[in-house]
Amino acid sequence: MNELQALILGIVEGLTEFVPVSSTGHLILATRALGLSGEGVDSFDVVIQLGALLAAVLYYRHILYQTAVGLVRGEAAAQRLFLSLCVAAVPALGLGYFFHKKIKHALFGPLPVAAALVVGGLVMIVMDRWRRHHPRPDINELSQVTPKQALVVGLCQTASLWPGTSRSMASIVGGQLAGLSTPVAADFSFLLAIPTLGAATVYDLLKNFRSLIHDTGKAELLIGLSASFVVGWLVIAAFLRYLRRFGLGAFGYYRIALGVLVLFLLR
Repeated sequence: MNELQALILGIVEGLTEFVPVSSTGHLILATRALGLSGEGVDSFDVVIQLGALLAAVLYYRHILYQTAVGLVRGEAAAQRLFLSLCVAAVPALGLGYFFHKKIKHALFGPLPVAAALVVGGLVMIVMDRWRRHHPRPDINELSQVTPKQALVVGLCQTASLWPGTSRSMASIVGGQLAGLSTPVAADFSFLLAIPTLGAATVYDLLKNFRSLIHDTGKAELLIGLSASFVVGWLVIAAFLRYLRRFGLGAFGYYRIALGVLVLFLLR
């Protein structure tokens, strides 16, 4: 991997981590298009998510600070949000830990990604239309999210272990099903990325550090992390503004179109 390839992959990660189109799926397609492969490259696709993770920490720094202070003071709202995030993170982290190798071996390829893109796109379109025609009272504050609702989000998030599904798509749709408003579901999803992506990327980094550096290089890793951080930070705010006005539908059509294109090219 050269520096330009690392920059491209970092930009792809930043652009796709927080929108419901699957960053891992896009990275797998991008690495194959760039002619890259190997265990170290697959680890690179996972580890550069740390850059986007740091972008989420920066964007939500005030909420994170208030929650930390609230925990120290014993405030019920802070305790509920912290507990809800922990509950939501457990299912995906548990399944990922036990099936990490099998997932990489079986699903890190263009065909599984294309299938997940199409199926996820259909789910998003159906969900978007259903909510438009069946409005209901929603939770409109992060502090109101209960552990029971968080468990629904966490169980839905496990679908993102299939590359191409999208962690943000699965958790946002899960939040909608649990009764959260779309903006709150998105905020909860992005905060949930901190423990979920943090644990997954650090685990992969420690476990595959040698092959990662051998196949990619230290400078290339730094470039990828930096690019994903900067682009991811810019994308979070833009996506949240878009989501409040237009919903998820357009991303569903994009996913289907990309998935069909990949399937066509693989014939």
